[in-house]
Amino acid sequence: MIPAALTAAAIAGCPLFGPSFTTNQRVDHLPVAADSAAIVRSIGLDDHVHADFGSGLWEDSPIGIPVTVVNRHTKRAKVRFDYADESDRVRYPIPPKVKIEGESKLSRASSLREHRGGGDRHALLVDRSKCRLYELYALRRSGGGWAAGSGATWNLRHFKARTRGLTSADAAGLPIAPLLARPGTGPIKHALRVTVSETRRAFVWPARHFAADSNDPSLPRMGERIRLRNSVDISHFPKQARRVAQAMKTYGLIVADNGSDWFISGVPSRRWNNDQLHGLDVLSGSDFEVVDASG
Repeated sequence: MIPAALTAAAIAGCPLFGPSFTTNQRVDHLPVAADSAAIVRSIGLDDHVHADFGSGLWEDSPIGIPVTVVNRHTKRAKVRFDYADESDRVRYPIPPKVKIEGESKLSRASSLREHRGGGDRHALLVDRSKCRLYELYALRRSGGGWAAGSGATWNLRHFKARTRGLTSADAAGLPIAPLLARPGTGPIKHALRVTVSETRRAFVWPARHFAADSNDPSLPRMGERIRLRNSVDISHFPKQARRVAQAMKTYGLIVADNGSDWFISGVPSRRWNNDQLHGLDVLSGSDFEVVDASG
C-alpha cells in the first residue's frame, strides 16, 4: 500500500479528495518501473524542468493556471461544448470576472467583444459552499454566453473517476486544480501536473483518457507517475524551488496533458518569487525516474 499523507491538501476550505486519493499518496518508497529508462529518455534526458507558473506577466499574460473561488450565490451559466459527448453538461458557476488561463486583465476589460486568446484557456472554479470543482478547457465568450472545448465537475470530498475513455478539461481525464503547485510555507502534499510533448495511446489510473496515436512502449502513458530521484541534492535550492522539488521527490509528477516537455503546472500568484523558482532550471530529465504505481 502507498503510505498516505497525514493531512491532505485543501483549497478554499475544501479537501482535495482526501489523503487516500492516488495523487495525494507518497511514491518515494515505490519501486522503479521496469521501463523507466526508456520512458524518461523519450521525454528528454537533457531537457530541463520549467516551472510553468509564477508571479507577474509573460507576454502580457499571467503565468500559470488560475483558480476562481465561487459560492452558492454565483450565477450558473449554460456552456456550449465542442466535445459535448465527453463533457459534463451541467450549468457552471462562472462569475463576470472569471480567471481564465492566459487572459490578462486588459483582455477581460475589453471582453464586450468575443475574446478567444491563445493557449488552453483553462478556467478552474471551486464552489466553496458545496466543495465542488468545475473545470473548463478553451473557455471563451460567445454571443453573449459561454462556449468551451470540454468541461467536467467533481465532488472534492470524494473522488469519483470519470467514465473510462472520457476526457475532462485535461487530456488525461483528470482534475487539474488538485495537481497544481500553490504558494505557501508548508510542504506540498500531492503530485504535480506535468506535460510532455509525446505520449502513448494508453492511460493508467487515475487517468481515464489518452490523446495520442502512437503505441510506442517507450512513450509515457497519460497518468504516468514520475518522481525526482532521491539521490538528487536539493538542499542548496532556493526555498520555493526546494519546496516544489521536495514534492516531486515525495509525491512525484503525473502526466496529464500533451505540451512542452517537463513543464510543471502551478497557480499564478504574487507570492511566488520567480528568481527562486528558476532554481528548478538545473534539473533535467536524467534526474527523474518512472515509478511502478500499479500496487
